[in-house]
Amino acid sequence: MHRKLLYLSAVVVLVGWADSTRTASAQSEYSFRIARIKYGGGGDWYSDPQSLKELLAFVRSQTRVDVSPREEVVELSSDNLYSFPYVYLTGHGNVRFSEDEAIRLRRYLEQGGFLHIDDNYGLDRHIRREMKKVFPDREFIELPFSHGIYHSRFEFPDGLPKIHEHDGKPPQGFGLLREDGRLMVFYSYESDLGDGWEPESVHNDPPEKRLAALRMGANILTYAMMH
Repeated sequence: MHRKLLYLSAVVVLVGWADSTRTASAQSEYSFRIARIKYGGGGDWYSDPQSLKELLAFVRSQTRVDVSPREEVVELSSDNLYSFPYVYLTGHGNVRFSEDEAIRLRRYLEQGGFLHIDDNYGLDRHIRREMKKVFPDREFIELPFSHGIYHSRFEFPDGLPKIHEHDGKPPQGFGLLREDGRLMVFYSYESDLGDGWEPESVHNDPPEKRLAALRMGANILTYAMMH
């Protein structure tokens, strides 16, 4: 059975959808959980430690997505990876996937999982190298502003919001697509969404910047669970 169908059997509460049933595949009182990827290589996979908690609280308050308010941590070598329909990867530095981890991540994504890579400045050259291990035959493509991920819950007609400025580049949203066109990986680059999700006191972001980051995060999660 297609892995995505297994996930969707548990995810019965989505934007605009009624909560009609709870299935045996639900592993908690919530319809689904998300996880942060713990990776090797020395990079700070744990950066922005409160960001996902804040995002999940926002998603629960602003949508009907019945996601657990608590993030999990998962390693690619763990079979528990397949328990999460959505996984998140961030950091500033080096990332390393073993050969087995790359194979497992590819299998997870091809069978219906979704990965959000969130560049926290300094991640780009490392993650692009490692994702070539996962998909040697695929390239990141920049998604057009008309793509559904920018419109799934809140409207972002100009694409990703710019939360923090570091080197003057515009924010870009890249994707890796399956052969049937399904978006498997969304890569938010030069945006710094995770910093924007952190509590206001951490980075002193203006309220409008933090709200934009949270809304875009909600869009990504909502889109991932609907496709």
